[in-house]
Amino acid sequence: MGNTCRYVVNALGKGGETYYTQCKDKHELKKWITENQEKLIMHELNITDKNQHPLLKLFKPKKLF
Repeated sequence: MGNTCRYVVNALGKGGETYYTQCKDKHELKKWITENQEKLIMHELNITDKNQHPLLKLFKPKKLF
C-alpha cells in the first residue's frame, strides 16, 4: 500500500514550536489550518503538494494560502 497523503505542512508556531503534518486532501488541509491558525505564524507556513508534476514545482508560487 502506498502513502495516501497529498499535502505536507511545515509550520512555525508563535511560541517557537515546529508543526509537521500530512493531509490527504485540500478540505482536510483547510480544516487543519483554521483549527491551528491562532497558534501559527502564517508567513512561515510551508505547504508541499506531493502530486504536483516536478517541472511545475519550479514555477509554482511560494504560498498556497
